[in-house]
Order: sequence, then C-alpha cells, then structure tokens
Amino acid sequence: MTFFSGKLAYSEHISSLKTTALFFALTVICGALLTWRLIITGSLDIWAAVFIFLFLLFLLYTLNYRTLLIQIDRDMLRLNFGVFTWRVPRGNIAACRLDDDLTALQRYGGAGIHFMLVRSRYRASFNFLEYPRVVVELKEKAGPVRDISFTTRHPEEITRMLQPTAHKEV
Repeated sequence: MTFFSGKLAYSEHISSLKTTALFFALTVICGALLTWRLIITGSLDIWAAVFIFLFLLFLLYTLNYRTLLIQIDRDMLRLNFGVFTWRVPRGNIAACRLDDDLTALQRYGGAGIHFMLVRSRYRASFNFLEYPRVVVELKEKAGPVRDISFTTRHPEEITRMLQPTAHKEV
C-alpha cells in the first residue's frame, strides 16, 4: 500500500543497536524485578503492578522503536516509527534546518517519539540519540505541533530537499 501520490524521491531506514539494546535491557530488568517481587510476596501488589507496566512499556519500546523510516516524495514527508506514522504535506513546510537549538536534556533525553517545547513551539521528535536531526517548521499546526524533528544520516540532503522552494524540483 502506498501513501504517496508522487514518485518516491528519498527513502532512508535508520536503526540503532544501542537504543534497541537499552530498551531490551530495561525490559529484562523490569521482568526480573517483577519475577522477584512475585516470588517474595506471592501476590500481585502495587510494586508488582508497577513492574508489569514498566516491563510491557519497555517491551513495546523494544519492538516498536527499532527502525525509523523516512520517505519523501513530491507531495509528502512521511515518518514511520513502528506502528506510529506522521505525514507532512510538502505544502505545509515553512522551513527545514539542522536541529541545533536544543538543550542537553532535550537532545539526549530520550529516543523514540517524544514531544517538547522548544522556543515556545511545540515539537514532535522522532529520533535515535546517536544521529543528527533536522527540524521541519510547519506553516499550519498539526494539532498543537508546530515543528517536527527527526534523525537522519543525511541532514544536508534532507534540508535541501525539504526547503519550500525545492517542492517543485523533487
């Protein structure tokens, strides 16, 4: 099934063994703590429920945030992180640039999909920690989101392709 109306101009699959290993380790740790808690208490108490929640959360992260798919065609930017997809019509892109205006906490505060305020603009971020990011400023908000940032191995190529003036060239 295709989500694009034009010829695919760019496609990139990005994965991170470090991120997957981290999420897997957290899954194993929470599973071990859950098992330990059930053995110690012999029942499902509040701590066991917390460990079940964390185990399932990190299992979801391990399975879902393995690969980020970036696709660009004449009409659309599509970001796919597991079961989550974000589409940005090319006509709604005001600008695209390197994402270099983050604090250390914002830059290294998590992998996967997260949301944050940057310079009073609400941003959705699709990222792995060890790669550079670009940010796409939207002309019209998507809900509360005004900017989308994402990891790429080729930030210069992405920024060139997603400039509003490049819309007709792709």
